[in-house]
Amino acid sequence: MSKDNSQPEGAAAGELSHFNEEGSAHMVDVGAKAETERVAIASGVVRMNVDTASVIREGRVGKGDVLGIARIAGIMATKKTAEIIPLCHPLPITHVDIAFELHEDRVAIRAKVATHGKTGVEMEALTAVAAAALTIYDMTKAIDRGMVIGAIQLESKAGGRSGSWERGDA
Repeated sequence: MSKDNSQPEGAAAGELSHFNEEGSAHMVDVGAKAETERVAIASGVVRMNVDTASVIREGRVGKGDVLGIARIAGIMATKKTAEIIPLCHPLPITHVDIAFELHEDRVAIRAKVATHGKTGVEMEALTAVAAAALTIYDMTKAIDRGMVIGAIQLESKAGGRSGSWERGDA
């Protein structure tokens, strides 16, 4: 597992940087960190009945374009991440790309988020995937309440003092 790229100076690898010496939660001071290009990719999946995936594929959901609206929800959530994750820094997002792969019984979601800043965009990418997945659920729950949202995970990150990380790296 890689070191948290927002650790305060002097924090050892594996230490939780969002806690001060007294054990109280605090927002990490990133003021002295250099601004660099930072990119994160996250993924997730919404499992559903085959019939539900067909309805999405054929554009027959009465509420509208499920994946188009889920894409907009993911983008909006990316920009609001600092408002819903308590210790997350607000960041100037420079790019968001949300892609979907519609399979026979699921929708795979991939979000890529970029910024030029002092801290990474991992939380923004994860939030984008979660919001897109929840929107898919919301728009199709009338036909399939048994859908399962899962496997929301960071796939990779680049930039910052800790460098690059990819899922599967030792």
